Amino acid sequence: MASLRTESAADGPQMHAARAGRHTVLCLLLLLGAILKPQESVAQLLTTPGSLEPEGTMVENYETIVQLCWRDYKDLMDSIREDWCDWTIISKPYSDLQYCLEQNADHFGLGFPNPLAEQIIFETHQTHFANCSLVQPTLSDPPEDVLLAMIIAPICLIPFLVTLVVWRSKDSEAQA
Repeated sequence: MASLRTESAADGPQMHAARAGRHTVLCLLLLLGAILKPQESVAQLLTTPGSLEPEGTMVENYETIVQLCWRDYKDLMDSIREDWCDWTIISKPYSDLQYCLEQNADHFGLGFPNPLAEQIIFETHQTHFANCSLVQPTLSDPPEDVLLAMIIAPICLIPFLVTLVVWRSKDSEAQA
């Protein structure tokens, strides 16, 4: 507002009216932005293949597809006779399950992760990976003779290096 009052006389009332008009438009836009809720927008939403269906039908269709994903995954895991805790063996079926859940959630516009996908993943972990643990082998000290060699070698090397430095410095002083 201070800039409106400090106009020069040469600009006159036309400049004052233009600035006041811009100020009014700006205030109107700010007010409109404050009134609209985040889900309300003047922009049109793009339709997806499932967005014109009622929401209940979309969720039911997604649930059906998720159960198919789960059955496929379970069949793959049941065919694996080896250790289910070895990631190299189970990574393919697990990744396929995640891909199936994620792609179908995107197709139905539900987003990922969603409660149903999380439920399937939790069920997977409870069913197939309940006995797997993250325990890694504990590290122990090396044998005593190796440990002593690793400690004594640097201790013996230090006096030798000090002697070498002193000897070389005396040699360079004698030459000067």
